[in-house]
Amino acid sequence: MTKNNEYLPFSSEILDVIKHTDFEYTFRMRFDGESKPGQFFEVSLPKYGEAPISISGIDEGVIDLTIRKVGKVTDEVFEHYIGDHLFMRGPYGNGFDVDNYKGKELVVIAGGTGLSPVRGVIEYFWRHPDEVQRLTLICGCRTPQDILFYEDQKRWNETHDVTLTVDINTCGFDCEEGMVTKHIPLLEMRDVSKAMAIVVGPPLMMKFSIIELEKLGFVEENIWVSYERKMCCGIGKCGHCRILDTYICVDGPVFNYVEGKHLID
Repeated sequence: MTKNNEYLPFSSEILDVIKHTDFEYTFRMRFDGESKPGQFFEVSLPKYGEAPISISGIDEGVIDLTIRKVGKVTDEVFEHYIGDHLFMRGPYGNGFDVDNYKGKELVVIAGGTGLSPVRGVIEYFWRHPDEVQRLTLICGCRTPQDILFYEDQKRWNETHDVTLTVDINTCGFDCEEGMVTKHIPLLEMRDVSKAMAIVVGPPLMMKFSIIELEKLGFVEENIWVSYERKMCCGIGKCGHCRILDTYICVDGPVFNYVEGKHLID
C-alpha cells in the first residue's frame, strides 16, 4: 500500500478574486475537502516557494484565502486571476470548533488581518443566528484604507453587534476611533463567567485585549487565540514554528488560552 506524500501539493482553480485593499485580496479557490475556520493551507507556485495562508471562508466546494502582498510568493500570487491555478497543501493545523460557542455569548476581537481566520466563525453564526446567544465583533484597523471585509461587516451588523474601529480616522470615515482595547470595557455581558471570546491579531493587541477581557470577568478557559508563527512545512517536521514542545503548525494555530498563554516566543 502506497502512502500519500504529505509534501505533495495539488492544483486548485481560482474561482474569484476579491480586492479589499491595495495589498489584501481574497482568492476564492476550488476545494472539496473538509476544513475549519482557523486552519491554513500552504500555497505555492513553482520557482517562487510557498506561504502559509489562513482560511477566511468556507462554502460548498470552495474555500477563501485572504492574502496580503508582502513578499516573493505573495507578489507572484497577485499576478494570477480567475481561471488560473495555484498549488496548495492542506488544510493543516487546529482550527476553531464552532460547537464550543453554540448557545453562548461570544465576543470576537480581531486586529487587522486577524479578521481573516475568524471570518468563518462569524459567517457560521450569521447563517445560524439562533445557535448563539449573542455575537459581538470588535474589529480594529490602522486606517480606513486597511479595512477588510467591509461589506461583510455591514451585513453582520444587521443581526449581530459589530464595532469597527480605526486607530486614527483622518478622513471622516463612518466608524469608531481608537484601538480595540478602548471598546472592550464597554461590553455588556449577560453572564460574563460563561461568555466565550476569540482574540486574533498582532501579539501586543492580543495581550492587552485579553487583559481587558479578564478585567471584565472572562475566565481563561473561555478565551481562544490564534498564533501564526513561522509555519513553514505545516506538518511539524521543520521545527521553525516550535515553542518548547509545541508545534504551532500542528498543535495550533488555534489554542485555548489556558495553553496558549505559556507559548512565549
